[in-house]
Amino acid sequence: MILEKINSLRAEIEAAQASTPEDVEQLRIKYLSKKGAMNALMADFRTVPGDMKREVGQKINELKEFATARINSLRNAYASSATQVEEEIDLTRTATPAGLGTRHPLSIVRNEMLRIFADMGFTIAEGPEVEDDWHVFESLNFPPDHPARDMQDTFFISRDPKDILLRTHTSSVQTRVMESVKPPIRIVCPGRVYRNEAISARAHCFFHQVEGLYIDKNVSFADLKQVLLGFARRMFGPETRIRLRPSYFPFTEPSAEMDISCDICGGKGCAFCKGTGWVEILGCGMVDPNVLEACGIDSKVYTGYAFGMGIERITNLKYKVKDLRMFSENDVRFLRQFESAK
Repeated sequence: MILEKINSLRAEIEAAQASTPEDVEQLRIKYLSKKGAMNALMADFRTVPGDMKREVGQKINELKEFATARINSLRNAYASSATQVEEEIDLTRTATPAGLGTRHPLSIVRNEMLRIFADMGFTIAEGPEVEDDWHVFESLNFPPDHPARDMQDTFFISRDPKDILLRTHTSSVQTRVMESVKPPIRIVCPGRVYRNEAISARAHCFFHQVEGLYIDKNVSFADLKQVLLGFARRMFGPETRIRLRPSYFPFTEPSAEMDISCDICGGKGCAFCKGTGWVEILGCGMVDPNVLEACGIDSKVYTGYAFGMGIERITNLKYKVKDLRMFSENDVRFLRQFESAK
């Protein structure tokens, strides 16, 4: 009878589990204390016949050793776990919680611009920053002697046998789309571009653009004007006015520069707008037929418009940032100003 009790108790101890150090202590009290199961077995040992005492005594000693080892094993497991937690705590760290990051002002404005054009039906198209001469210049009607093809203005990587360069505008994405997609085409092309310019408060050797393209039948300059007016009023406020001034670009004809009424002085004239009441933000125009033909689009059937603007320029106007270099200096004091921006 006592051997059955010993075997049953061994199985019970072997199956015992503990969720906390307090549970381990309760197991020790249950099995190894003065009022525990092991002492109860010793009381039963007195009734064992003499010829069995040696065997039963040995079984009881083995059970006691097993119970002690099992409880110590559970205790050591929690002790090592606690030690590991303590080692993971770095007491030299500051108690000040780490601050969360925020989006870069250029990313904030870029996303807002893309949302506006997406609401007008434009989709996003992207392309490589390392381009060839055909997509950056030749397909866009740049003559061979155009200044932009000079290394003084463009970062050329290789000029023989194939001209490879860092793109000077995201118009190269437009030509890639026109080559591969049949009209109608309605896209905006955001991305980084590079130009060999002296770095100053108003210029940098790299900056970001958003360009737009719409190709379809019967597209007119009036369509272009209305899209740009809608964009300006959503970006800068419903009272914003625009004006279009004649200009020249190799890839559009007719071409124009677009100004918006200065949102600082309300168009009355201030130092920011140099007293004119207007601030230039982008260039635009109807896509030149030569560009359409170079990309395999019949210029007698389709027409289109294109526009392009610098994201830094729009961000300058929206947040009154006077120095272009601040966008790329990673000054945390500057970037924290945009934590509440959406």
